[in-house]
Amino acid sequence: MKEQKTILIVEDEMIYAEYLSSILKENGYRVLEIADTGCKAIEIAKREKPDIILMDIILKEQMSGIEAAMRIYHNNSDCKIIYLTAYSSKEIIESVYESRTAYAYLLKPYREQEILSTIYFALLDTKKRIEKEDSDIKLKNGYHFNKKLHRLYRNGKEVSLSKNEHKFIEILAQNRDSTVSNEQICYHVWYRDESINTLRALVHRIREKVDISLIKNIKGIGYITYSAKGSDMEFAI
Repeated sequence: MKEQKTILIVEDEMIYAEYLSSILKENGYRVLEIADTGCKAIEIAKREKPDIILMDIILKEQMSGIEAAMRIYHNNSDCKIIYLTAYSSKEIIESVYESRTAYAYLLKPYREQEILSTIYFALLDTKKRIEKEDSDIKLKNGYHFNKKLHRLYRNGKEVSLSKNEHKFIEILAQNRDSTVSNEQICYHVWYRDESINTLRALVHRIREKVDISLIKNIKGIGYITYSAKGSDMEFAI
């Protein structure tokens, strides 16, 4: 029997939420729940590990869908997050982009075929990625990060790092060749937003133990590390 893919709907307008739920169920997906706040979405996602999250950006209470998505990503980076919103301002789009959590961005009012096709390709992308990836993430200059052991090695020898230093390298390695935002790093390492000075201090300690070129700072945005075959463009350090 084919395994049903699970989807979490995060939407505070019940008319939209019920419409989405009916479409998904009719097409063979299992809808876990409907969350109307960011906090509830985080709780459900942590417990259920959904394959897909349909995430409204503007939610009840203070937490936005983007902030909720960043926290969810810490516990389940394999989950594909598809943002849903009635707003298409440049500021919102940039916020979604900088969060590095979005697989896609769909505007209300929803169109059934657009939703279904986006979900289909998101699941297909996940399948391909899982098939291609193995335990070791190969990085430049002989470094590799072992996903199962959560350890960094260079030419087969382990690099001694603290717990938070390992977590910093882990999120960069998982997103190699792509910039990871300062906010996303902070939530992954400390589970909360932290000052830029605290983050810089962590990076400084790591750079004392590895080649300085392993970690690049993208000024005002975040950090990046490159795969063994990745680009070696020079950015501000």
